[in-house]
Amino acid sequence: MGTVKAGWIGRFFEDFQVGDIYRSRLGRTITETDNIQFTLITNNTNQIHFNADYASRTEFKRPLVNSALTLSVIAGLGVSDISENGFALGWDYIKLPNPVFPGDTLYSESEVVSVRASDSRPKQGIVKVRTRGLNQHGQVVIEYERSVMVWKRDHAPQIALFPEGPK
Repeated sequence: MGTVKAGWIGRFFEDFQVGDIYRSRLGRTITETDNIQFTLITNNTNQIHFNADYASRTEFKRPLVNSALTLSVIAGLGVSDISENGFALGWDYIKLPNPVFPGDTLYSESEVVSVRASDSRPKQGIVKVRTRGLNQHGQVVIEYERSVMVWKRDHAPQIALFPEGPK
């Protein structure tokens, strides 16, 4: 049997520095099915997301991707770099400067804007990032800032959760 190599375990509080930029190594193409399922699951009744006839009568001429799906995908693309060892504390703002359509491929880029130890949780720290979501043409389709509570390396919960069989 070969040697098991450790996988990426995300950044810990000590790994963040103001000015660092993280770009997602993956892109995610949003399909029409993704958009319709997400819209229905979240009970969004705006027909611009699932009715092509209705959407054809708007300035966009075709269905738009639900903006909450855009936010979810962009945030998800940044998890391995930003929040894999933490959890979200809040969102300062969200802007949607350009529409997203089914078939667009999204990428995430985040810049660390502040890093500080937590006053109330000494085993964790607070990292604030400014994130931009871009489509395949390099257009910014979403921008936001958020804060994440991140574990300090020596205090993080156990990460190696792969089950070991009987020995």
